[in-house]
Amino acid sequence: MSERLRQRDLAFLELETPTTPRHNCTVEVFDPASSDGSGAGFDYDRFVALILDRISFVPRYRQRVQAVPGHLANPVWVDDDHFDIGYHVRRSALPRPGSTEQLRELVARIVSRPLDRSRPLWEIYFVEGLTDGRVALLYKTHQALVDGVETVDLGQVLLDKDPEVRVLGGDDWRPHRHPSGAALLVEAIHDNLTEPDVALDTVRHAVTSAARAADRLASGAGKVVSGLTGRRPDRGNALSGELSQQRRVIGVETSLADYRTVRDVHGGTVNDVILATLTGALRAWLMTRSESMGGLRQIQAVVPVSVIDRELEATSLGSQIAAHFVTLPIAESSPVVRLHQVSYSFQAHTETGRAVAANRLAGIAGFAPTTFHAVGSRVAAESNREFQICITNVPGPQSPLYAAGARMVRTFPIPPLLPDQALAIGVTSYDGRVFYGITSDRDLVPDADVLGQCVTEALAELLDTATGGRPKIPRGRRRKTAPKP
Repeated sequence: MSERLRQRDLAFLELETPTTPRHNCTVEVFDPASSDGSGAGFDYDRFVALILDRISFVPRYRQRVQAVPGHLANPVWVDDDHFDIGYHVRRSALPRPGSTEQLRELVARIVSRPLDRSRPLWEIYFVEGLTDGRVALLYKTHQALVDGVETVDLGQVLLDKDPEVRVLGGDDWRPHRHPSGAALLVEAIHDNLTEPDVALDTVRHAVTSAARAADRLASGAGKVVSGLTGRRPDRGNALSGELSQQRRVIGVETSLADYRTVRDVHGGTVNDVILATLTGALRAWLMTRSESMGGLRQIQAVVPVSVIDRELEATSLGSQIAAHFVTLPIAESSPVVRLHQVSYSFQAHTETGRAVAANRLAGIAGFAPTTFHAVGSRVAAESNREFQICITNVPGPQSPLYAAGARMVRTFPIPPLLPDQALAIGVTSYDGRVFYGITSDRDLVPDADVLGQCVTEALAELLDTATGGRPKIPRGRRRKTAPKP
C-alpha cells in the first residue's frame, strides 16, 4: 500500500508559488585534497558514488508525488521508476579562479528556481572552479520532503566524523511497480471508508484548497483594481513587500571565540550573542537606507528552538522543534542593552525545563544542521502568529566533518522566504566558526551585501564592549545567570 502525504506536507506543495518556492538550501565548501595528501581527492564521480552508497538511508529521496484521480484522497509517495541520479546531482563550475561573488550569483539563480514536481523533490549541485581548488556543494530540498521524523536531509547521511572513506555497500534498489490510476482510486476509496484519519485529511484538503483559491482570486482582483485606479500597492517596510521570482544570497563567516568572549563578560548564551549581533546588524542596515528605519522600532522574529517533549517520542534529531518569538530591539542604541533584552526574552524558554543545551544538541549522534534548518523553517511557516523575519540558528559540531574523505571547511544555510517577507536568515556554528546565510528578495533588498557587512560590524561592536573598548553596562542591569554554551 502506498504511503499518503500528510496534510502538513501537502500544504507546503500547495502553498508554493513562483515567487515563494518552498525549498531549503545549504552551501557547503570542501577542501578536495585527500586525507593522505596524495591529491587524488574529491571529484564529481566520487561524490555520486557516495550518494548511491548512502541514499538507501533516506528512501524518500527516490520517490515522487503521485496525485489520486479525482482528488478523492491526499497524493501518495511512489517510487520513481525513471530515477536518474545524473539529473539530481548536477555538475557545474565557475570560471577559474571562481570568486565568492560568482558563487553567490550562481547559488542565487539556482535557489530562485522551483523544483520539478514530477521527480523526487531534491537536487544537489557539485560546483568546481573555486579559489584554492575547493569545491562547493549546493543542496536544494523541498520542505515537503524533510520533516526530521520520517525523513532527514540527505546531507545528514553523507557526512562522517573522520576522513576515513567508509563504503556501506549501498543497495540493489529496484523501484516498486507504479500503481495505476484505477488502483490509486480503489485504494483511496477503501482508505476513506476504513480509516477516519484519511477521510478527515481528504475533507480538510478540500476545504483548505478552496480557501486558498478564494484568497488567490481576491489578491488578483485587488491588483486589477490597483491597476485600473492607478494606485500603487503598499510596499510595506524594508522587511516586507510583494516578492519577485529572484533572490539574493549572502554568506558571512565569523569566529565562534568572539561570541564566547562576549558571553563570558556579559552573561547569557552564545545564541543570545548571535541574536544581539543580528539585531545590531539590522539596525545599522536600516539606518543606511534612504528611508532610514521606516518607522520601525523593533522587529518581531521567529526563532525555532529545540525542546524536550516528554509526551512525544524523540525525533531522529533527539528533540522536538518549536517556534519561539523574540522581539529584536533595533531602536536601542547600546549594543549591550540590546544583548540583555534579547537574552531576557529567552529566559522564559530556558526556565520551562524543556530547552536543549547547545552542546547536547550538537553532540547528538547523526545530527546535521541541514535537517534542523529544514525542520525549523517548516515550523516557522506553520506558525499562526505574525512575525517579520525568520532566523534559524543551529549549533553544529565543533570538530571537522568529511564527505568521501574531503574536509568540509564552510557551511552556509540558505533559508526560503515566506510570503511578503523580504529577508530570512540562517546561522550555523561549525568547527570554531559561525556562518550566516542571508536570503533576500532581489528587488526588495538590492543592498543585501550591506547587511552582510553590518553583521561583522555589529559583532565587532559587541566584542569591543567585552574587551575594554567601550564602557560596560552597569552590573545591576545584567541578567544574573551563569554563562551557558
